[in-house]
Formats: sequence, C-alpha cells, structure tokens
Amino acid sequence: MMNLSDIIGQRNFFLIAGPCVVENFDITYETAKTVKSICEKLDIPFVFKSSYRKANRSSISSFTGIGDEAALEILAKIKQELNVPICTDIHAPEEATFAAQVADIVQIPAFLCRQTDLLVAAAKTGKIVNIKKGQFLSPEAMKFAAQKVVEAGNSNVMLTERGTTFGYTDLVIDFRGIPTMRQLGYPVVLDVTHSLQQPNQTSGVTGGLPQMIEAMAKAGVAVGADGLFMETHPNPAVAKSDGANMLRLDLLEALLKKLVRVREAVME
Repeated sequence: MMNLSDIIGQRNFFLIAGPCVVENFDITYETAKTVKSICEKLDIPFVFKSSYRKANRSSISSFTGIGDEAALEILAKIKQELNVPICTDIHAPEEATFAAQVADIVQIPAFLCRQTDLLVAAAKTGKIVNIKKGQFLSPEAMKFAAQKVVEAGNSNVMLTERGTTFGYTDLVIDFRGIPTMRQLGYPVVLDVTHSLQQPNQTSGVTGGLPQMIEAMAKAGVAVGADGLFMETHPNPAVAKSDGANMLRLDLLEALLKKLVRVREAVME
C-alpha cells in the first residue's frame, strides 16, 4: 500500500495530474502515459488523477461521467499497465470502499471537507486521504478536518490549497496558507488549476484563467508546497469538464522544467 513517504520528502515536489474526469480510455491513458514520461525524465514523483464521476456541476446538464464502474475500470487498467498510483475523489461515505479498490489517494472535494462521515469513511480505507481546503475556510481551520481522519485511525493525510472565494465569481490564493497548513504537520499541495477557476458565471459554465498557471505554480513551489496538483488535457477546449482552467498537455513539460529550477533555487 502506498504511503506518504513514497512521494514526499524527496528533493523535488510531487505532481498530481490528469484530466478532470474520465471521458474515455484513449484520452485518459494517453494523458497518463505522457505525464508519466515527462515526470520520469525530470525525476518528479507522479500520481495520476482523474475523477470517475463529477458531482459538483454548475448545471444539471453538465457532464458527470461515463458511469462509475466503467470509469474505475479505466483507472484500474491505467494503474496496472503504466504502474502509476491513482488519485480520485469521493462524494459520499458509501463511495469510499468502492473508490479505494483502485485509488491510492482518496480525495475529499473542497465543498465537502467538513463532512465528518465522509472523512471517517475515507480514513477507514487505509489509503492516503487528500483533503482539499474549502473555499470558505481559513488554512488554520483545516486542522479540524485532518484530525477527523487521524482520530479515525489514519495518519496518512495531506491538505490541498485550492483558492478562497473572492466575491461571487472569483477565487484568490493566499500563499500564506501553504506554510500555515504545513505547520499543522501535514504535507501541503497547491491545486494550481482549480485555484484559477472563476465560478458562478451567468452562463452556467465555470470560467478560468489558464494564462496564470505558470505564475501561480512558480509561487507555490517558491513558498514550499510539497506537491502540485494540475489538471491537464490534450485539448482543453473540447474537455467535458473544467476545460476553462486546465493546462494543455503539450505545455506541461516546459512548465515543469521551470518549476524544477525554482525548486532547486529554494532548496539551496
């Protein structure tokens, strides 16, 4: 079973990356294969992330997935064929055991980070639990979410910064939150792409600022993030979820090379 020490404590940051949601086998597999190759070249620990279902959607007509079992089967095949760990999120306690059949990291969505039953169910899988900080919470308040997992018997916890609500249609990253949450004793990830969402648009489709990905990622590495979370897709313009803020896959390698240099400078 994967432990935090498998990806944390090395000289480089680790990367959690992949398409927002499993759309089909080909896109999911090719993205995982490409990102793995890049990360091996740059000596970056890599965890592949894709949701088997999206529950938090702006509109009832928004794409939610291809079916839970079909999507998890694709993730399981990628895990086996490419030998990569898998991260996926859950939305209800009864999903925890189901997702943990494949997932090495069980992820708690930001809007659900205070849901005690969900946190306890994730803890009981024995897998690493990644809790995304609610857009409505202070970094300090995340200690209570983490404690629920630890007190349920699982110390493999990490916390993810994904922006804070600013007005009705924007998010901001308070980079003080990264060292603050690290002081709680847990590894901290910066979710670069979700932090650049622009939610609650009148169109019913969430917007984004992908042109800011490089700047935000550099800042996250500079202030000491243990890992980065970036959703990436071969063609975000046609992605079925979060296309407005995902990184185009062919831009990933050049960005990661820059981020490795930032990390090296910080570690000197």
